[in-house]
Amino acid sequence: MVDVVLNFDGDRNHLFRLLRANKNRFGSTSEIGIYEMVSQGLKEIKNPSEILITKKFEELSGNSVAVTLEGNRPMLLEIQALVSTAVYGTPQRSSTGFDAKRLNMLLAVLEKRAGFQLGAKDVFLNITGGIKTDDPALDLAVVASILSSNEDIAISEHYCFAGEIGLSGEIRPIAQAEQRITEAEKLGYEKIFISNLNKLPKKKFGIKIEEVSKIEDFHERLF
Repeated sequence: MVDVVLNFDGDRNHLFRLLRANKNRFGSTSEIGIYEMVSQGLKEIKNPSEILITKKFEELSGNSVAVTLEGNRPMLLEIQALVSTAVYGTPQRSSTGFDAKRLNMLLAVLEKRAGFQLGAKDVFLNITGGIKTDDPALDLAVVASILSSNEDIAISEHYCFAGEIGLSGEIRPIAQAEQRITEAEKLGYEKIFISNLNKLPKKKFGIKIEEVSKIEDFHERLF
C-alpha cells in the first residue's frame, strides 16, 4: 500500500538527526542521511565523523574510536567508558546509545575468556553525539574503552577499532571492511585494529592494519 517509509530519529538533548528508509519500493534502503538542527532549520552533515569525534587536548582513559556503518555509509564514533569499584554493593551497568544486553555479554566474555575481574565494578558506557547504532563492529571499540578505563591507560587518539566479538572470545569478520579502513585512513588515523581479513590487499592502504583474532591477544597488542 505504501511506496516509501522513512524514519527520522534522534536524541532531543542533541542536535543530530538521522533519516533512514525502512522501505523504498523504487530505490535502496541502505542509505542514510545525517542532519544537524540549527536555528535556520536542518543542515546536512557531509562528514559526520569529523563532528562526532571530540578534539581532545589531552589523552584520557576510557575513550576509543569505532569505525561503524550506517547503511552503506562509513562513520567514526567516539566510545566513552567509565569503570569504577562498586560503592553501594550491587554493580551498576548503564549504556547510552549501545544495547545494554550486549554490554553485559561483552563484560561476561572479558571475565570468562580474558580473566578480567569486572563483576564487582560499575560500568558506564556512552556513544557521544546521541547516536544510536546496532552495528556489531562496535564491540571491539567498546571492549577497548572498558579495558582502558579499568587499567587507567589512555588509548592513542590515532587508533580506531572495528570488530565483532563472539561468545568464545574470538573477534569475528565484519562486513565491508575495506570501506571502513578507507574512511579511517581518509580522516588521518594511523592504525586500525580489525578482525582477520581474508583476501583484502593491505598494500593499497596507508593506514597500518592490526589484525586480531582473540580478545586475549587484543589486550596485549593494544597496551
